[in-house]
Amino acid sequence: MDLLDILKQDYQNFPEDQTYEIYAEDVYFQDPMNRFRGRDRYRQTINFIRTWFKDVQLDMHQIDRRGNTITTRWTLHWTTPLPWKPRISIPGWSELEVNPDGAIASHIDYWDCSRLDVLRQHLFPKKNR
Repeated sequence: MDLLDILKQDYQNFPEDQTYEIYAEDVYFQDPMNRFRGRDRYRQTINFIRTWFKDVQLDMHQIDRRGNTITTRWTLHWTTPLPWKPRISIPGWSELEVNPDGAIASHIDYWDCSRLDVLRQHLFPKKNR
């Protein structure tokens, strides 16, 4: 299976059944909240999401590969286990760099909203209509 097909499947299944083997052992990960190195730490981060957030959904809107760079556009949704159960939505994109061995060496996420916007979604949730 091709790397793009694996990523499409992983996004669809997120945070369950992720293919960690496609990442280099010392993969660099960064998003607006975290920055670290290592496949084991990446796995722990995904396990944290799976454990603490409810109804997690990662919608992939686009995936592109140009040389050693893969770019994905997505929206991440989850329900935070607070008494008022806010539904959070973060649109963004990822840039993944593939090393000469074909493994993902770097995974950097960018959000189309600020961390303050995410906090606002928790404190002032939109009513379901």
